[in-house]
Amino acid sequence: MKARIIAYYLPQFHPIPENDKFWGKGFTEWTNVAKAKPLFRGHYQPRVPADLGFYDLRMPEVREQQADMAREAGIEGFCYWHYWFGNGRKILERPFEEVVASGKPDFPFCLCWANHSWSTRTWSKDGSRSDETMIAEQLYLGEEDDRAHFEYCLPAFKDARYITVEGKPVFGIYEPFSHPDARRFMDLWRRLAVENGLKGIYFYAITRSANFNRFMPDGSIGRVMPDLKSSAEDYRSMLAQGYDGLNSYGQVRAEMAYYNKYVNMGMLALRKYLPWMPLARFDYPKLMRNYFSPEDSWENVFPTIVPQWDRSPRAGNVDGIYVNSTPKHFEKHLRDALNVVEKKDMEHRILFLRSWNEWAEGNYVEPDLRYGHGFLDAIRNVFNS
Repeated sequence: MKARIIAYYLPQFHPIPENDKFWGKGFTEWTNVAKAKPLFRGHYQPRVPADLGFYDLRMPEVREQQADMAREAGIEGFCYWHYWFGNGRKILERPFEEVVASGKPDFPFCLCWANHSWSTRTWSKDGSRSDETMIAEQLYLGEEDDRAHFEYCLPAFKDARYITVEGKPVFGIYEPFSHPDARRFMDLWRRLAVENGLKGIYFYAITRSANFNRFMPDGSIGRVMPDLKSSAEDYRSMLAQGYDGLNSYGQVRAEMAYYNKYVNMGMLALRKYLPWMPLARFDYPKLMRNYFSPEDSWENVFPTIVPQWDRSPRAGNVDGIYVNSTPKHFEKHLRDALNVVEKKDMEHRILFLRSWNEWAEGNYVEPDLRYGHGFLDAIRNVFNS
C-alpha cells in the first residue's frame, strides 16, 4: 500500500420519513439519478449502476459487497457522512448503526459530521425556491448536547474497525465555518475520549485550498480573495482553530485556474441570477493540472481525490460538469496525488476519495454500465501495483 485511501460514503440510499414527506414516498438518491437527462450532446446521463444495481442500504448483503469491492481496490475504509442536528435528532443513521451493531462488514470506517441544515432549497434544481421549507435545521446547543452526541458516537469510536491517526479515532467536520465554537466542542470531546479509555480524538476540518472565507486572528470570519498560488494562510488559519489536520479540497482552486479567477467568479455570480445560462463545462484532465496546492504536501493536510463530477441530477445546470473524466484520466490524477503525499509518514499519507457513491453528483467509483470497474481498477493500478 502506497497511501491510505479513505472514501466518503453517502448513506442516502434508503427511504426515510423526511424524504417521504418532502419529496414523495420512497424517495432516495436513486430518484434523481434515474430521472436525470443529458443537457448537451454527449453528456453522460442518466448514469446506471452495474454490479450492485439500484441498491437499498438496509440490505447487509449490499454493504458486504461494497466493502469487498473497496478492499480489493486498495481502499482502507469508508468515511460515513454523519448527521446530528441537535437534541438527538439524526438522519440517515440506520446503515451505519447496523454496521456497528452487527460487526459487519469487517471493513474499517470513520465518521465525518455533515453539519449543515437540510431545506427544500438544498435539493432544488434552480437553487432559488421561493417556498423554501426547513427539513432539518443544524443546531449547536452547547455542552449537554455535545455530551449526548459523543455518547452516541462512543460505541463506534471503541470499535476495532474504527480508523485512527496517531492512535486516535478520526472525526471530520464538514463545515468548520458554521460551528460557533468548534474549539470548545473539540476540547470537550478530547477530554471525554480520554475519560473513556481512548487516546483522544483526531479532528480534521474539510477546507477548500482556495477559499473566500478565512478565520481572522481574533477568531472572526472574514471574506478574502482566493489565493491560487498558496494555501498557506488558509490552512494556518484553520489549524489555529484547534484542528489536528485538514482534508483539503481543490475544486474551487482548479475551476478558478481553468479559465481565469475573475472570469470564473463572474460566471458564478451571473448563473445565480440567470439560471438559464449555459452550464459550465470543465475538461477533467486539464482541470486537474491545478487541483493540488503546494501546501497539500504538509504532514497534517490530507488532499482529496475526485474521479468525476456532475451534479446535474440534483442541481440542473447551476453547477459545473466535468467532461472527459474517464478511468484513464483518473489514474493520472491519482499518480499526481501520490506524488503530493509520498514523502509523508505512512500514517499521515492519507487521501480522501470524494466519493464512493455520490451518484446524484456524478461523483462515485462504484461500477456503472459505461466504465464497469474502471475507476476501482485505476485505484488498484496506482496504489497496489
